[in-house]
Amino acid sequence: MLVSVLASGSEGNSTLIQTKNKKILIDLGMNNKYITTNLEELGIAPSEIDIVLITHTHADHTGAMKVFFKHNTPMVFLDKEMMSELEFLQDYPNLCFDEGPLNFTGLTIEIFKTSHDAPGSRGYIIKEGNSSFVYVTDTGYINYKLFEKLSNHNLYVFESNHDAELLMHGRYPAWLRARISSDVGHLSNSQAGFYLSRLIGPNTKEVVLAHISKENNDPELALATVKEALEENHVDFDNFVVAKQRERTDCIEI
Repeated sequence: MLVSVLASGSEGNSTLIQTKNKKILIDLGMNNKYITTNLEELGIAPSEIDIVLITHTHADHTGAMKVFFKHNTPMVFLDKEMMSELEFLQDYPNLCFDEGPLNFTGLTIEIFKTSHDAPGSRGYIIKEGNSSFVYVTDTGYINYKLFEKLSNHNLYVFESNHDAELLMHGRYPAWLRARISSDVGHLSNSQAGFYLSRLIGPNTKEVVLAHISKENNDPELALATVKEALEENHVDFDNFVVAKQRERTDCIEI
């Protein structure tokens, strides 16, 4: 399995997963030109995308969908509640509302609920053979009941959105600060570190810190805070990548 975060941040989000038999995109943020260009630079025609998984309806995760789906018709997996905010998909021919697990040849996609102020928001666990990958962004917290399901996977793309102090003392209005830091907002660096200290296991090879706020965070600060949390919880792990807004990560093999 190969994973590359094409874009991550408030402007747009999209991640490519290549398995033996499927090419998958998680979310279609940014714009169609950006997505198409990055796919082609990786040697993939947009028409080769088999599956699109939607995490939630906010524009930074769905902004490229209208144009992309005019030219390509992958199977799109989403929650029924999302349709209230994605009305342009009403006539799209390849929608699937199956709550999973989704089973394909040698491939399983599990769905879990996230806590975000968008209808039907969710994350994904993708497994192929002995390889497994977890995608979790745009959530205010992670239910402890999910810890066992989310633990000890090979790769995590994991939200580390903001530094709490930068957010509280930054330029955002009070209502927006409250929204971001709420249980239906985004994970802070400290929260990301805490959760990762519970989830990283002996099979974990790499962690990608994602959805880094341009206004209320800094890549080096996010990484330092997460590492500090791991050290405090006696977790020996140091293989991180920090995803960027307009620069895809290298393909990570798991």
